[in-house]
Amino acid sequence: MMDQERILLVDDEPDLRRMVRQYLEAEGFAVAEAADGTEALDRFRDSSPDLILLDVSMPAPDGFEVLQTLRRNSDVPVIMLTAKSEEIDRVVGLTIGADDYVTKPFSPRELVARVRAVLRRRRPGLADTDAVLGFDGITIDPEKREVVVDDGQLDLSSLEFDLLAGLASAPGRVFTRAQLLEKVWGWDYFGAERVVDVHVANLRKRLGDDAANPRFIATVRGVGYKFVAAPT
Repeated sequence: MMDQERILLVDDEPDLRRMVRQYLEAEGFAVAEAADGTEALDRFRDSSPDLILLDVSMPAPDGFEVLQTLRRNSDVPVIMLTAKSEEIDRVVGLTIGADDYVTKPFSPRELVARVRAVLRRRRPGLADTDAVLGFDGITIDPEKREVVVDDGQLDLSSLEFDLLAGLASAPGRVFTRAQLLEKVWGWDYFGAERVVDVHVANLRKRLGDDAANPRFIATVRGVGYKFVAAPT
């Protein structure tokens, strides 16, 4: 029997925690809870969760501060929960390392679908091939999940690796944002394609790539992105 995947649920609303916990447990997850940011960091150290559901609007430290603390030494997947509709809040969370976000009120079915999609990205075998992808200035090893840029190994998050490997699996092909959402995020998602733009921008920074004169990832205006490094 496979071990249960562990979810840390962080929210200061007891009724919401109770509802989400019941639904996640019914879907086979083990759930730990925290009511504020300080407790969240303590429970994270104690429970070693596979994924964190993290509310943005909590008493200090808020969800953004907790996420920043986590990202100093952990790549644990984080889905932000927010009652705010402003895009800037979602973009901030994605920029500092969130894997996804869900806006309240949400359906438990949608939340579980997002959780499963993010966890699926953590498992090996997501790339189209296990063969090493070699290009001018960069080597991508899907099996080892390693990236070497100009002879230096690059430490990417799981999502960043999957985004890079997805683009590099078909060099020269233009992927729309919707196609990347389905290929990398693993779900059919309508709206908020800004998620892709934020993560491509983060990935470019990690690669030392210049959007105006790209070595690796080029923007196709009005369409999406393509991988442009020459194969070796």
